[in-house]
Amino acid sequence: MPQLKPKVSNRAESTVNKLRSDITRGVLSPGTLLAELAVARQLGVSRVPVREALFALEREGLVEFSGTGRAYVKELTPRDFEELFLLRISLEPLVTRLAAPAIRKDSRELEQNIAATGAATNLMDITVLDLDFHEIILAATGHKRLIRICKSLRSEMEVWLARMHRDLQARSSETRAMTVNAHTKLMRCMQEQSPAVAERMSREHIQGWREWLPVSDTQE
Repeated sequence: MPQLKPKVSNRAESTVNKLRSDITRGVLSPGTLLAELAVARQLGVSRVPVREALFALEREGLVEFSGTGRAYVKELTPRDFEELFLLRISLEPLVTRLAAPAIRKDSRELEQNIAATGAATNLMDITVLDLDFHEIILAATGHKRLIRICKSLRSEMEVWLARMHRDLQARSSETRAMTVNAHTKLMRCMQEQSPAVAERMSREHIQGWREWLPVSDTQE
């Protein structure tokens, strides 16, 4: 039997998309109260789709509820970022190795993504295209369970990567060029080298972000 996703109304879905975008882009900062009535009035919907959207965003790790039932934009702690990094560096090299044979045969989607990244003028667009690049590789694995696991992390990854990109842009102002360069190298490696070599390059690519992580309270 196919796994059924929780039903979400069309209005709730549009509300989810709007709130998710505002959270990942930093329009709604961590700790912001998401009062149902206020959000409903702002978006021109009833409270029901807002409630559905808040529960959906809680499942994605972007919203948390207080003991009194109030919803807030979740603040990702240094520990959260560390956990996301560990998951990414554990899963994405495997994804790259499994996807390499398919990418060698057809890399058109990756090429289009890199071209779009090179033409992007908005930092958040670069972040979204960056994640899309890795999702194209993920889809090429054809591994249903791995795809499901990785996609469940997309929203938190978007918050994480958006923060990394903002920090990088503030320091070097070359986020777009660096992203295009790194992705081009990874794609060419998948096209021309063995899956094992592509896996190593993917690990190195992700490891390069390690220095941008906020310091965790658990680290000395």
